[in-house]
This record gives sequence, structure tokens and C-alpha cells, in this order.
Amino acid sequence: MNDLYTQLLTVFMGFFAIMNPIANTAAFAGLAGNKSNSEQFRIAARALIITFVVILLFSLLGKMIFHLFGITLPALRITGGTLVFVIGYHMLNGSGSNLHSAENNDTSDIAVSPLAVPLLAGPGTIATAMNYSASGGTMGIVITVSVFAVMCLITFLCFVFSSRILAIIGQGALGIVTRLMGLILAVIGVQMIIAGVTGAFNIPIG
Repeated sequence: MNDLYTQLLTVFMGFFAIMNPIANTAAFAGLAGNKSNSEQFRIAARALIITFVVILLFSLLGKMIFHLFGITLPALRITGGTLVFVIGYHMLNGSGSNLHSAENNDTSDIAVSPLAVPLLAGPGTIATAMNYSASGGTMGIVITVSVFAVMCLITFLCFVFSSRILAIIGQGALGIVTRLMGLILAVIGVQMIIAGVTGAFNIPIG
């Protein structure tokens, strides 16, 4: 039972750090802050539904994708860990990664892009979901999808109440949270790389 709680907490912290709902709330406010409350609700709901569907598909089809392209789990962990580390590194320096950016996108439907992809369901989030689901069998998929659903709900609530949250937090605290999440992401990325390298060369972890 303790192992289950540990896995749930690990997956939750991984998704929380890479999705960073507080920092993404600021991005949402910048993109949709001038719209009506009902319009913001619609945009937030659509963005999170799309995000969940994208991650659900990658979580369920992860092994099929592995077989189709001849990808191994260690390769995914090393690549995904590198992506997660890069995002975390940029966040540690107080800036966003190009892999996780909402800027320079001219599409009119902001719920689809840049909110759903790549801001929420970016390469780092996809790699993290595939890593967690592929390494834990059926239970790993159930835990990954369930935790991500909770994460989407939390993010949706943050988006809906974005103006109040940002008024309470302030820019200073937002910067601190972003750097803290960046540190957690960097550590998770390194851990994924270590797991990938040890798995590729059959190195025992002791």
C-alpha cells in the first residue's frame, strides 16, 4: 500500500511540476483575460479536455508506438528526461522553454493552441506520461491517467479563477513558484535519464 501511495505521489508531483498550473494560469490570463467569464470557462474546459485526450492516447498507445517504431523504454526515458530537464532548467532561470511556450502563435482558437498544445500537453508532458504508463503495466496506465485527470481538474479551476489567484499570489511569488517547479523538473529529468542509462546497459541500482 505504501508503494502505491509513493507511486501516486511521484506521478502527481511529476505532472504538477511539468504542467505548473500556477505559472500556466498567468499564461491563460494573458491569453484570455480580456474575455467574458463564460468565454473563459469555455476556453478552459476545451483546452483541458483536449489536453486529457492527448495524454490519454499516448498513455494507452505508448507500447504500440514502441513496437511500431522500434523504440525501447530506456530510449524514451533518456529522451524524455532530457526534454524535462531542459524545461526545468529554463524555469530555474526564470524563463519558459521553447518546448513549453505559448508565444509566437497566431492561431485564433487559443484553447487548442497554444493552451492545449504545446503549453499543457507539450513534449515534456507526453514523454512523462509515456514513461510512467509504460513502466508500470496496466496499473501504471491506470495511475497515470487517473492522476493526470486530477491534474487537469486542478488546472481547470486555476484557469477559471485566474484573476483572483494572480491577484493573491503576485508576480514575486509567481517567480518563486516557477523556479521551485523548475528545480523539481530538473531533478525528475535527471532521474529519468539515470533510469534510462541503467536500463540500457543493465546496470544494477543499489
